[in-house]
Amino acid sequence: MQIQTAVINDQQLISALQQGCQIAFKQLVDAYQERVINTCLGFVPNMQDAEDICQEAFIEIYRSIYKFRGDAKLSTWIYRVAVTKSLDHLKAKKRKKRISFLQSLVGEDNKPIDVKDEFNHPGVTLENKERTKVLFAAINQLPDNQRVAYTLNKIEGMPYKEVGAVLNLTLSSIESLLFRAKKNLQKSLRAYYEREMLN
Repeated sequence: MQIQTAVINDQQLISALQQGCQIAFKQLVDAYQERVINTCLGFVPNMQDAEDICQEAFIEIYRSIYKFRGDAKLSTWIYRVAVTKSLDHLKAKKRKKRISFLQSLVGEDNKPIDVKDEFNHPGVTLENKERTKVLFAAINQLPDNQRVAYTLNKIEGMPYKEVGAVLNLTLSSIESLLFRAKKNLQKSLRAYYEREMLN
């Protein structure tokens, strides 16, 4: 099916995408690209990385759209893909650092290791950069479900109900995840600032 004009609703868009329509895919990217990048930035506060992950997410969406059955809204499914790709990126980054560190211990790599995460979130002013970097580092230590719930709700401003749809969890489960995430962050940040005061 060749669509020459803009697709009116999600159902038409999905149908066109499932038939390989390039115009529909361009329309999807135009409609969701900014939101996907913002979601990725909530997990990976570096614009270059967020843009790369966004691109990977849309490639995955294009490849997997035929599996979409409409159990959730299209936007919810897109958020799920973006979150999964963001978490995959973070895991790969940790794995890479661990391998580099192990190589340095056994003398296979003489290069110095930069263990600091680059922090380049465009919405953060210079004076708040260090504080925000500490917060993101603490968020990245949370278990995956807590991290996703907290990032989508507190950083992206997504309502509980939509977070629940993305994670496929009940409202009470989301409330519980956010409560535990806040407690864990308070503990982690308290320990950081106590260490800072001693230095």
